[in-house]
Amino acid sequence: MRLTPDLIEEACQFVNPLKERELDLRGKKIQVIENLASTADQFDCIDFSDNELKRLDGFPLLSRLTMLLLNNNKICKISEDLYTSIPNVETLVLTGNVLEELSDLENLQKLTKLKFLSLMRNPVTMKPKYRAFVIHHCPSVRVLDYKKIKLAERQSAARIFGDKKKAEKIKAKTFTPGEVIKKGPTPQDREAIKAAIAKASSLDEIRKLEMMLNSGTIPGF
Repeated sequence: MRLTPDLIEEACQFVNPLKERELDLRGKKIQVIENLASTADQFDCIDFSDNELKRLDGFPLLSRLTMLLLNNNKICKISEDLYTSIPNVETLVLTGNVLEELSDLENLQKLTKLKFLSLMRNPVTMKPKYRAFVIHHCPSVRVLDYKKIKLAERQSAARIFGDKKKAEKIKAKTFTPGEVIKKGPTPQDREAIKAAIAKASSLDEIRKLEMMLNSGTIPGF
């Protein structure tokens, strides 16, 4: 099915539990991303889960978009200039696609604001050093496959891929007097997130909220 302006207009639009404006295009048998300029860049999140997409491309400039859900498609190619179209994406869920090679992931490194990335159930996750590769090439990512990236993993990835200076720089990061320490979520923050999880109406919403909770990031609360 084609992603026409009419289909976009008729799709469900709502404010999700993260207090983001979301466009729901799940399960429409969409094969190609197109005509999203008709959204007038009014959405924080677009859900393309359970379609038949093969390529991650075709976006106009969507500077407001921060979350993109692409579970259970057939994506095997990521556009080289994706970052020019969705420069502010922070959450990218590609669970259940067909990305096979580590080189297929290289174009993600230009998404400099990407923090939460899921590639679970893609063949590439079975490649040796997959996790280290993503950590090294996408340094802004803080949570990979719903698991928070640790400092030791960053150091290891830097050593594996030959960036000794970067490994030393990461290792040298220590507390200095007068430095402001970022605090994690308060008990009240955690309770707010847990309450939102309890009210979530879909598994994807629950996963989004749990990912934020586990990473220590509490947006919208």
